[in-house]
Amino acid sequence: MKIVYIANTDWYLYNFRRNLMVAAQESGHDVLALSPPGPYGARLNDLGISWQPLEMNRSGTNPLEELKCVWTLSRILREKQADLVHSFTIKGTLHGSLACIAARTRARVNAVAGLGFIFTSGSLKARLLRFPVGLLLKVAMGGANTRVILQNPDDVRAIQQASLAPENNIRLILGSGVDCIRFSPRRSPAEPGSISVLLAARLLRPKGIEDFVEASRLLRKQGASIRFLLAGTPDPGNPDSIEESSVREWVKEGLVEWLGHVEDMPSLMSEVDVFVLPTYYGEGLPRSLIEAAASGLALITTDIPGCREVVSHEEDGLRVPVRDPQSLASAIRRLDNDRELTVRLGNAAREKATQLFDERIVVEKTLAVYKELDVAETELDAVTLR
Repeated sequence: MKIVYIANTDWYLYNFRRNLMVAAQESGHDVLALSPPGPYGARLNDLGISWQPLEMNRSGTNPLEELKCVWTLSRILREKQADLVHSFTIKGTLHGSLACIAARTRARVNAVAGLGFIFTSGSLKARLLRFPVGLLLKVAMGGANTRVILQNPDDVRAIQQASLAPENNIRLILGSGVDCIRFSPRRSPAEPGSISVLLAARLLRPKGIEDFVEASRLLRKQGASIRFLLAGTPDPGNPDSIEESSVREWVKEGLVEWLGHVEDMPSLMSEVDVFVLPTYYGEGLPRSLIEAAASGLALITTDIPGCREVVSHEEDGLRVPVRDPQSLASAIRRLDNDRELTVRLGNAAREKATQLFDERIVVEKTLAVYKELDVAETELDAVTLR
């Protein structure tokens, strides 16, 4: 088949989906990747994956601008004679599906990792957009030759309860996968002394960044000597982004060490003991948590959809309440005081990652969805010919 992949950043395609696209090509499919322009498009081309820029405003809500993007997409799909479109995120699902309908593309796959800002934020803008976007999603996720890939059971239930997609269109695949060979435990145990705690994420308030900083402040007052490492950059395209000036103030106070964007995450994770993600909202299956699990780190996260599938409390990590810096600080202090527990949780997290979240499993299941749609189309063609 001719498969077109659509995402709202080239960074996402390169970091999270390049191995899927390579596997699709190796299976005989013709692949094209589309995203807004950026430095990672050239890297995809270097890997032999055909990529071209698409003018898409990630945070835009101007109807005319969005319709222009859909029209451009539909033109590309017609020109490339696409058989299947695989879109990522809510916006990708809407744009990709509407373009498929306009271009009469045979089949589409919508991968939705969490329900996004519009369905999770309490802001006026989000509430106003929720109803019309919900109606459009019903169109996007409907149709006999459509599949919706969700990353955790909670999202499956939410989509079904909202009647956004027919039950037989939904497929559950746990996360986008992680390379459990590239992300692996360090060869030697941690050096004696205080533990290092890492939070790696886009610097958005719903990721719990401020709770992480407050936990550091609380533990400093208690006299604890724990390194708090923060990796990631602000996201100006997101209304919940934290200002860089705030981050620099935290650094000046000695609360965190800010690493900015980190290219080599496996190396960074090999240098720390604990990974923290105190996120407020469900995120599909957080990629960073899975990478940390594969790296054999003890995990601390919040008790919400997506995170629950990665961390079983007291078995392979610790779960804390949402928006509770005191509980987060207590969990970190507990691991600092009990190194045997830290190691035990990290080993169990690694074991779960290799069994459930390895990207080879995810790629295999995704290619099976493509085959399912390809077979359905072949059978439909046979019926039409008869």
